[in-house]
Amino acid sequence: MGSYLGLIPEEESSGSTRRLGQVSKQGSVLVRWLLVEAAVHAQRHDASWHRQYLRLSMTKHHGVAKVAIAHKLAVGCIGCVRSGEDYSKVMERGSQAGQSV
Repeated sequence: MGSYLGLIPEEESSGSTRRLGQVSKQGSVLVRWLLVEAAVHAQRHDASWHRQYLRLSMTKHHGVAKVAIAHKLAVGCIGCVRSGEDYSKVMERGSQAGQSV
């Protein structure tokens, strides 16, 4: 989903060298803009998103951190659509979603 929305960085690889570039900017400009705006709002008003944003912005540019949060929001939204569950339940599962126990 992140690739479809253009939230995944371009990659140039050669042997063991991997260089990540700018986001691919594929898909709808409007949807990508709305997701980044939602990410900014989420990190301002929710403590857990704010912690993630601060952690990312310590080592990355703040724009990169915003896009990373937007990607996480998009993945959570797709999880809601697929499972039919509430957003909070999908986000509680986190990285365990889709794994068999």
